[in-house]
Amino acid sequence: MSVPGTSPAASAQAGEQRLDAAQLAEAFALFSRASEELSSAYNALQGQVEQLTERLNVLMAALPAGVVVLDRASRVVQLNRAAEDLLGRAREGRPWSEAVQAFEPTGTEGEVTIGAAGSVRRVALSHTALDSGEGQIVLLHDVTETHRMREQAERNERLAAMGEMVAGLAHQLRTPLSAALLYTANLRQAELSPADRDKVADRAIERLRYLERLIRDMLLFARGDSLGRQRFAVCELVLELAHTLEPVARARGVSFEATCDCDDTTVHGDRKALGGALTNLLENAIQATAVGGDVVIAASREDDGVAFRVSDTGSGMDAVQAARVFEPFFTTRAEGTGLGLAIARGVARGHGGDIALESSPGKGSCFTLHLPLLAEPDRADGGELVNEER
Repeated sequence: MSVPGTSPAASAQAGEQRLDAAQLAEAFALFSRASEELSSAYNALQGQVEQLTERLNVLMAALPAGVVVLDRASRVVQLNRAAEDLLGRAREGRPWSEAVQAFEPTGTEGEVTIGAAGSVRRVALSHTALDSGEGQIVLLHDVTETHRMREQAERNERLAAMGEMVAGLAHQLRTPLSAALLYTANLRQAELSPADRDKVADRAIERLRYLERLIRDMLLFARGDSLGRQRFAVCELVLELAHTLEPVARARGVSFEATCDCDDTTVHGDRKALGGALTNLLENAIQATAVGGDVVIAASREDDGVAFRVSDTGSGMDAVQAARVFEPFFTTRAEGTGLGLAIARGVARGHGGDIALESSPGKGSCFTLHLPLLAEPDRADGGELVNEER
């Protein structure tokens, strides 16, 4: 039924307007409810974030290690209490480079010292980049006590080794000294003929020279200084050793061979000490090899350094002897001091390398002296080495 005076089309349009207004009101109500739900969810999420932030702050404050958060520009964004104790307060917002200026390097990679005299702390540093790429986290571990304990343990080990060394040295000195005293006392006998007197005197001098050699070896073993460092070619050193040792091997009826595959490779170190260590190994090999046997020194370039291999076809050693061969005063030769190989290993380790041994009874031995190319340590055993049999 239409309203009097109103056309059917106008009545239909008015109905549609009333329907659109109702739908709009319903949509607005739905939007309001959704907005309230989103607001509630945001507030709940904000509360969780605050809780997590609080827990994170509590955790960082409780951590014994220092934590420093840096932004992309390497400025300090946040640091915990342990970091403040090490670096000082009022660091937030400051460049990390300012804190780095207070670091003093140590001989250990990744460790520095912080603080003035009387309160110096030793700290291990590590950097970790954030996954977002917006900065990094720096961890500072106070290793002062750990370092002190490590030094104390090393000191105790040195004292224990020194005690064993002194006991061994006393034993080594007693026998030749007693012999020298006995021979010297015999010189007082008036009935000795001039020939016998000369013979006794020669034996006394021989014992005294042995004592002098033993003391010299002992000083070389105990000393850690270097007589000088220089850069020299590996092949030149091998050629020099060949010229020195080949006549010795030929005199004993042993075949001697020297090879070097290092081309123009050079190393930095105490050439005299390294040459003495290799001479020691070569003379040991020659003395251990029977007539007709072979002794070879071969130098080769490796990925991280140079290897000098001294091999022989001698009698070899069993596992017990091989385990003790580098011990001070251990020797199988009556006239040996037992310090030669210990000195040789000290030279190798002083240059950042080491000596390894492969041996078995009846199959000969192979000593490998490894020398890193890039290592230029501050200390190395120096001086001329005295020949010593294993």
